Amino acid sequence: MPATTQPTSETASFDVEAFRADFPALAQDVYEDTPLAYLDNAATSQKPTPVIDRLEQFYGEENSNVHRGVHKLSQDATEAYEEARTSMARFLNAPDPDQVIFTQGTTEGLNLVSSTFGEMVVGEGDEILLTEMEHHSNIVPWQMLAEEVGASIEVLPVNDRGELRMDLFPEMLTDDTALFAFTHVSNTLGTINPAGDLIDVAHAAGVPVVLDGAQSAPHMPVDVQALDADFFVFSGHKMFGPTGIGILYGKREHLEAMPPYHGGGDMIDQVSFEETTYDDLPHKLEAGTPNIADGIGLGTAAEYIMDLDWTAVQTHEDAVLDYATAQVQAIDGTQIVGTASEKTSVL
Repeated sequence: MPATTQPTSETASFDVEAFRADFPALAQDVYEDTPLAYLDNAATSQKPTPVIDRLEQFYGEENSNVHRGVHKLSQDATEAYEEARTSMARFLNAPDPDQVIFTQGTTEGLNLVSSTFGEMVVGEGDEILLTEMEHHSNIVPWQMLAEEVGASIEVLPVNDRGELRMDLFPEMLTDDTALFAFTHVSNTLGTINPAGDLIDVAHAAGVPVVLDGAQSAPHMPVDVQALDADFFVFSGHKMFGPTGIGILYGKREHLEAMPPYHGGGDMIDQVSFEETTYDDLPHKLEAGTPNIADGIGLGTAAEYIMDLDWTAVQTHEDAVLDYATAQVQAIDGTQIVGTASEKTSVL
C-alpha cells in the first residue's frame, strides 16, 4: 500500500471502527465537537469495556482479600487473581505462572530486580551495560546500584537512524560486565531492538540480561522462553490494563535465589521473633495485600489482546505509521528522529 494512501479498515484488514467502539473514552468529542484522536498510547493506553466491566464486577461482587480467607468472597477473589496470573503466563508463554510476579509496573519491576538480583551479581569494579535509548526507569535503578556497590555504567550508543550500534556490542561486553539491561522497543524512537541477538551474545559472554518490555508487550507477541532473557518487565497501563499494576517474569533459578524485595504479610511461611522463613514463588516477592482488582483487570486486558488477530493489528499499525511518516515528511522544515528499519508505531 502506498505510504500516501490513508489506511482504512478495508485496506489494512483491520476493523478500526469496531475496535474503537470497545473503548468508551474514544467516543467523546473534545474541543468544540471535535472527535477525540488519542495519540499518547506510549504514555498510557485507554481501557476497553471488558476491562472496565471486570473491575466493576470485582468491586461489586467479589471484593475481598486473597490467600488468607476461607469465606466465599475471599475464595472467589483468590481464584480470580490467580487466574489472572495464569492469563499473564499464557500472554508471555512463561513456563510456569509461579514465575510471573505482580508488580506496580515496569519501574517497580526494574527496581525489584536491581535491588535483589542486581546486588547478588554486581560488585565493586563491575560494569552494568545499558543502551543510549533507555527510559529513565531503566537507567536510575542501575545508577543507584552502581553507586551503592562501587560499579560503573557503560552505554551502548545508537546510530543516526536510532538503531543500536550492534558492531560495538561484543567489544563492550568485557570481563567486568556483570549485567546488561536494555529496552525491547524504544518509547521515543519506536525502534524494535534485535532482542534475541543481543541476548544470545550477552549470554555467550556469561552476562545476565534484563529486558524492558514496556513498549513491546502492547505491540507484538512476546515469548519469554524464545527470547531467553533472564528477566522481562512491563506495565499493564500501556496494554489496555489498569494503572498501578505490572509484571516481572524471571527465570526460576534467579527468582528462587533472590531475597525478598519487601517484608510483610503473604510473603512468609513461618514467623517468630527469632526467625522468619519465606513462602515459595511467586508469593515470596509479593509482600502485603496486593493490587487485587487491577491484577484481575490486567488479566482481562491480556485475554482481550490475545483474542486479537496480531497479523491484522500489526499490518494496520505499519500502514498508519507509513502514512503518518509520509505526511510529516511532506512538511517543509521537519526532520524525523528515529528511522530504524525495524520500528513500531511511534513517530
